[in-house]
Amino acid sequence: MAGETVRVAVISDTHGMLRREVVAQLQGCSHIIHAGDIISESDLDELALYGSLFAVRGNNDVWYPWAKHLAGILRFQIGGVRFLMTHDRWDLPHDLENVDAVICGHTHRYSEEWIDGRLWLNPGSCGRSRFGSAVTMARLTIQNGKIQSVERIDFDN
Repeated sequence: MAGETVRVAVISDTHGMLRREVVAQLQGCSHIIHAGDIISESDLDELALYGSLFAVRGNNDVWYPWAKHLAGILRFQIGGVRFLMTHDRWDLPHDLENVDAVICGHTHRYSEEWIDGRLWLNPGSCGRSRFGSAVTMARLTIQNGKIQSVERIDFDN
């Protein structure tokens, strides 16, 4: 539908700790993107209750049989925006043609860059604080097939 606004929660590196304050930030989001290192199948099941879920397998997920069905690299669309997601940026394919936004996790550090009209987003870690990093996630607003805004959300460690 033209002009429809779509809100998307972007999280990563929950490491088996799905914080209640993170869940509260999912309200009003029709889609949830998880960039890997989920660790807990029940967390993934809970996230699916709140919206359409897109998730990739992180380097710490490979040890869990339930995570075998998760892709290492995932291409998908939300609101006309074409996404490419993988846990570790080093695993990205070279061909980024027809990709509007690249989502990665792994570093536990929030980063947001626009390069040649393409969003490069790492929502950081919204599980435990690690490596001295802040606990963060992001929320995207999409309208008319374009990302209108990227909001960084910070939590107490």
